[in-house]
Amino acid sequence: MSGQPMFGQMMDRPLLISGLLEHAETTHPGTEIVSRRCEGDIHRYTMKEAAGRARRIANLLHRFGIEQGERIATLAWNGYRHYELYFGVSGYGAVLHTINPRLFADQLVYIINHAKDRWIFVDLTFVPLLESIREQIPQVEGFVVLCDEAHMPDTSLPNVHCYETLLAQEPDEFVWPEFDERCAASMCYTSGTTGNPKGVLYSHRSTVIHAMSSIGQEMLGLASTSCFLPVVPMFHVNAWGTPYSAAITGAKQVFPGPGMDGASLWELIEAEKPDLLLGVPTVWLMLLNHMDSIGKKLESVQNVIVGGSAAPLSMIRDFQEKHDAFLIHAWGMTEMSPIGTVNAHNIHMESLPLEERYQLQAKQGRPVYGIEMKIVDDDGHDLPRDGEARGRLLVRGPWIVSGYYRNEDRSSFIDGWFDTGDVATIDANNYLHIVDRSKDVIKSGGEWISSIDLENAAVGHPQLTECCVIAARHEKWAERPLLLCVRREGSQLTEQDVLDYLSDKVAKWWLPDAVVFVDSLPHTATGKLLKVNLRTEYENYLLEQA
Repeated sequence: MSGQPMFGQMMDRPLLISGLLEHAETTHPGTEIVSRRCEGDIHRYTMKEAAGRARRIANLLHRFGIEQGERIATLAWNGYRHYELYFGVSGYGAVLHTINPRLFADQLVYIINHAKDRWIFVDLTFVPLLESIREQIPQVEGFVVLCDEAHMPDTSLPNVHCYETLLAQEPDEFVWPEFDERCAASMCYTSGTTGNPKGVLYSHRSTVIHAMSSIGQEMLGLASTSCFLPVVPMFHVNAWGTPYSAAITGAKQVFPGPGMDGASLWELIEAEKPDLLLGVPTVWLMLLNHMDSIGKKLESVQNVIVGGSAAPLSMIRDFQEKHDAFLIHAWGMTEMSPIGTVNAHNIHMESLPLEERYQLQAKQGRPVYGIEMKIVDDDGHDLPRDGEARGRLLVRGPWIVSGYYRNEDRSSFIDGWFDTGDVATIDANNYLHIVDRSKDVIKSGGEWISSIDLENAAVGHPQLTECCVIAARHEKWAERPLLLCVRREGSQLTEQDVLDYLSDKVAKWWLPDAVVFVDSLPHTATGKLLKVNLRTEYENYLLEQA
């Protein structure tokens, strides 16, 4: 092929987060944003008011002497003040660093220092947390508590200010700067189970493209007529990008604040009538249990998006059969901004018998446009998309990380692809099914057993609240599955009861060699099962019981 390329004659305008906000203010000025505050009450205002306050934040950062690219951290729940910071900080040209408060103290210290955060904006809930590590983060210049003067705490934090007082001193006029769309907009650190967390630096371009791609009916299905409740936290992977999606579509947002329990969520759902919920399985289990206890139905809810970990079939059934709500699996990672696939409702599902549809819903779905994915064997060779072959899942796309912030580790980056660390299958219709994390899969006598599938089968038992499967050493088979279970309060369930329940739900050779009942199971900062310590504690359990 010879000759010179012919370029189109289109304007080249930068994709910036400030542009999302300007669109929202002019196109959807009256869209309502509802928040449960840490103070306990419910706050309401409009997208136009949010935009004005975001400009006040930009003026505040200018007064603080913040330069483009410097990091401003938040330690906050899902709420309107956090929403304002999303746009005010990034629109100004600084980098919004959302910190996960569920991390261990030493991890918090590490990421604050590693990111070189200059200021931290903090919700009332987390002021004591910062007080406990203050001496270990000396480069932080000051703290802003997200409240008004009436609720300012008596704190030992130095150079501490009241958010509402600071904003009241700033004008709501600010001209958003234009800069290269590849500039950093926000950052989030992974909550890995080993080693220090890794920083993922999102650009304005990647964030806007992610938001544009995720709003369609085949994805999150957000529109100006939507009302959604994001329980997925704004302090982790930007609440799956939904604050930006809402700016595009004008969808009403209902922020739960610190109220993540079933009763608090039901109160907001009953009052605000959201049609879409977004969160992780542990949150929805609490909500479903609460709804059972009060005998109510989620009348307004049409779709429930589940991410973070796989939802068991029992949860898919409960939402559909008790609440007439369709459960949608979504899959992604911090490194993917985060959405990679969505298992949205489609016409093919309508043609399936209900149980077959449930089995399809249990998969992680098909890729969002812009995401490419493939599975490879241990030698890096591509595997077929037949729904049977299992391999390492690799992805690439315009909102996928190309390297970690201030980290030279390149082990996850292979010839322009990112190795997710997941083991998966992909079928002929491009449906992804995450089988396991590569470090969690059980290799018994050379055959693979999916800990995720076995966990999800077991947790369907009505007397179990949570289950975890790990690989335990075995004299003959090298590894065998060990099932750790948390019983419902008052349950007298036995090991044999659990094995009997599983007998017709998984292959016989998948049945766990032992069932251990525990009071609770550990989780990562994002709610996933934390298996690393359990593997150490129980790796010799079967050998010791022999």
